[in-house]
Amino acid sequence: MALNPRAVALGMNYAAKVMQTQRSGGIINTASLAGLRTGYASHPYSTAKAAVIHLTRCVAIELAAYNVRVNSISPGAIVTCMFDKRSSEKTKPQAERSLDRLKTYFASVQPVSCAGMPEDIARAAAFLDGDASSFVNDHDMIINGSMSAGQDWSELQAFRAEIGRRVSN
Repeated sequence: MALNPRAVALGMNYAAKVMQTQRSGGIINTASLAGLRTGYASHPYSTAKAAVIHLTRCVAIELAAYNVRVNSISPGAIVTCMFDKRSSEKTKPQAERSLDRLKTYFASVQPVSCAGMPEDIARAAAFLDGDASSFVNDHDMIINGSMSAGQDWSELQAFRAEIGRRVSN
């Protein structure tokens, strides 16, 4: 809690002072799918990211009168070193192999059968910061390959078929 919502609040506070004076600007906070859905991360992390999302919305309302937009991005499974606790100990080839395995795994566990990449988050941030989103405020953009929507349809169908086989036997 000291890191996620506090750091976001401090960053917004400093940025808002400048943006209020110039009467324009945009703030984009980093939240997480874990702040929206249970089961993706630890309770403290999920709670902290949920706080970031809510804080984003609260500050968006406060700064709207100054033409300052405040939004957040909630990434899902994005191929980064964040998921590899020992990434700093690895050589570059080891780290690349680890990220390749992560990319394959993420592509297999979400409905959109490709892994999310840092570039996906960068494109979302560029949109939120651009003229095309001039009317977007207090929005949490979810970038997650449909992980938040639920199970992959084919997996759900297979699960139902298996239940049907077990019940009829």
